[in-house]
Amino acid sequence: MEQLQVDVLVIGWGKGGKTLAGALGRAGRSVAVVERSNRMYGGSCINIACVPTKALVHRAEQRRFADDAQAWFDAAVQERDDLTGRLRARNHAMLKEVDAVTLIDGAARFVGPREVEVTAGGERLRVSAETVVVNTGTEPARPPVAGADGPHVYDSTSLQHVSPFPRRLVVVGGGFVGLEFAGMFARFGSQVTVLNRGERLLPEEDADAAAAVEQSLVDAGVTFRHGTSATAFVDARPTVVVQVDGPGEATDLEADAVLCATGRRPVTADLDLSAAGVDTDERGYIVVDDHLRTSADGVYAVGDVNGGPQFTFISLDDHRVVLSALTGDGSRTAKDRVAVPRTTFITPPFARVGINATQARDQGRSVLVASKPVADIAAMPRPKIVEETHGLIGFVVDAESDEVLGATLFCTDAQELVNLVALAMRAGVTASRLRDGIWTHPSTTEALNEVLAGLRPLA
Repeated sequence: MEQLQVDVLVIGWGKGGKTLAGALGRAGRSVAVVERSNRMYGGSCINIACVPTKALVHRAEQRRFADDAQAWFDAAVQERDDLTGRLRARNHAMLKEVDAVTLIDGAARFVGPREVEVTAGGERLRVSAETVVVNTGTEPARPPVAGADGPHVYDSTSLQHVSPFPRRLVVVGGGFVGLEFAGMFARFGSQVTVLNRGERLLPEEDADAAAAVEQSLVDAGVTFRHGTSATAFVDARPTVVVQVDGPGEATDLEADAVLCATGRRPVTADLDLSAAGVDTDERGYIVVDDHLRTSADGVYAVGDVNGGPQFTFISLDDHRVVLSALTGDGSRTAKDRVAVPRTTFITPPFARVGINATQARDQGRSVLVASKPVADIAAMPRPKIVEETHGLIGFVVDAESDEVLGATLFCTDAQELVNLVALAMRAGVTASRLRDGIWTHPSTTEALNEVLAGLRPLA
């Protein structure tokens, strides 16, 4: 069996791993990167997650009512595939161009401390390294429901290539992934029904924000059934019957396709982590400390597989933590993250940073709050210009220091505005300075002038 010895072995092409591999390779370290699928060069984000789904959301938003749903969806999927193909090729080239980096196609499994065996097409390669970085990510988890492996039941990856286009779609799960796809497919022309187990959407969010999200999706044509779960998926070719348990008569639903948006699980089952002495938690995620070190000496875990927040930008920051450990003074840790923003690309985007009013109340903090529907913000005409006035903007501010503690931004351009607010929070810019700022017009940012002028004590 062929042997390969390197300084650093990266298992998986995710954002953190590929960025780390490039940085170390350019610094002169010998690096091997192993990926089991040539369709995943560059990681989940550019191939099956962030980028392709947002491309589909964008195309769905552009569809007019008279446009044929099947033809429009087919064209959107082709554009999606062309985009991911270009990004995948560029990501592969970015590492291939680094002489110190060796790219290996195949499935890796540990055979000992910091040593793996890679199998591809009947060929085997033994790779050992001083440092190993596990970067295998997560994958959609199917619910333990009869028929969940049926021909008309999809996950967030497979539904992107569903054929034929589903005229009726049932989404199981009322979390942000389910809502993103519900809105997307409703705008493509599907009749979408969301089965949400909770009594309302997004219980971790403020009630007014959750209600605004639901209303925007209802206006897009989505139907919600709260307090309802799927109990079985019965193949009734060419359709599927979703048996449900919920309030009232809990009528079963017939659909052309079902999306199971019921969470994700770590891709660790085939790694044989025990052979390397790497511990996992009860969900299968790799246990790491603040420096992203695992229980095994010289083995790190970055990205979604380590059980942290499942965002590409967190994976990117993971690479900085490990790079600090391997080439710097090791002072950077996961604890350094402050005011980390996030956005869900429903229409309009829903962005959050820091705490919301509900969390402030639960913490017993002395705060001022402000919340205003987008349609009522006179000083912000941009949503009216682009004909998207759904949503609201809310802030939580420390009553004594005037420090911004959090913001809920459900509005056009929220994915950009949240970054400004997050930077202000990290830099200690007060709510008053944001309120009195001079912003371009017409822009979403100028909502800060009006919304923050309405701060009041939390009731």
